[in-house]
Amino acid sequence: MTRFPIMKATFPDPSLNPRQISSHLARHLKWLRARHAGVDLSKEVKEERHWPIEGEESERIRLSLDDMKRVDRHAVRLHDGVLRRTGLSHLNREDRQNLSSLKNGVALARISSLDHADELAARLHGEMPWMAPATEHAWHAMRRSVREGWAGFRMPPVILDGPPGIGKTYWVRRLGALIGTAKVDVDATGENASFGVVGCQRGWSSARPGRVLECIMAKLTGNPIVMIDELEKAGSAKSGRNQSFSLAEALLPLLESSTAAEWSCPYYRVRFDMSYVSWILLTNSLSPLPPPLLSRCTILRLREIGLPDLITFAQREGQGRGLSAASVWSVTEALSRAAPAAPTRPSLRTVLRMLDRAAELENRPIIT
Repeated sequence: MTRFPIMKATFPDPSLNPRQISSHLARHLKWLRARHAGVDLSKEVKEERHWPIEGEESERIRLSLDDMKRVDRHAVRLHDGVLRRTGLSHLNREDRQNLSSLKNGVALARISSLDHADELAARLHGEMPWMAPATEHAWHAMRRSVREGWAGFRMPPVILDGPPGIGKTYWVRRLGALIGTAKVDVDATGENASFGVVGCQRGWSSARPGRVLECIMAKLTGNPIVMIDELEKAGSAKSGRNQSFSLAEALLPLLESSTAAEWSCPYYRVRFDMSYVSWILLTNSLSPLPPPLLSRCTILRLREIGLPDLITFAQREGQGRGLSAASVWSVTEALSRAAPAAPTRPSLRTVLRMLDRAAELENRPIIT
């Protein structure tokens, strides 16, 4: 992984605080007065805050209380100027401390070569062949990251539209694990409009930076995969001035590389380069989504998962979990007996629950 300067701000030298600046200015002022008075000061004396000179010379060099007040005021002005140039002057000390974890940049998960991209895509396709359109989209993104010489992996925003229970969430989890990057899961039905994802400005009772930025700060990775489930069911919040804040609208500047690279966090009011974040939006229906959002995403329509795929998945997953041959056979046999035309068909979620149950039965204590 390589380091990436995700925050569009700089941190001042920690030694440049008002007290240190004031001390430096006071020493310099004393040195100037001593030179004007014709007093030869040793190096040791120059470094002292209180100068061991007696008599008339001491009075001519000593700084009065009013002198120190002026020095302190000037030190504060100089420190404020330093902060303004960093882009962090509007933040309090606690916020600057929270953001200090990003001052040395963040890591970016990357694809090392075209062969590496092919290997990861082949593995993902082998595990979930019915998700071929999604895997192909990720594969092209992996190869492009290598060809373009990007600092890390990033994938154009994509909408995976398909029936529930086919493994969209599981596919995203596997993609993140194979690439080796962090993952943010968002249930759009449970989020307070855009606030939970991108954050909201101070003044709201729920003010916070947003889960995506919180993940970046906690994991120190600049290209997490953000999965938003059931986006079409996301609601919107209204302010006291009747302003609407919807998740779809909040996502728009983050779905284009040019605007994402200059994204301003509404909570910290600091710009971040979010262009390496990969957005995967899951839907069961596209009709409620606004055209501006649809135009910024690649839309992939996924099919139902068939019983043969479910059985193959159960065999491979069961063996990967270390289940006994008998347990794997029991799961696949139960699936094979399911009626193809049954009103309630098995889904990938059903298979995963069956495998979890089989693992529980194998690991339960034996009572003698």
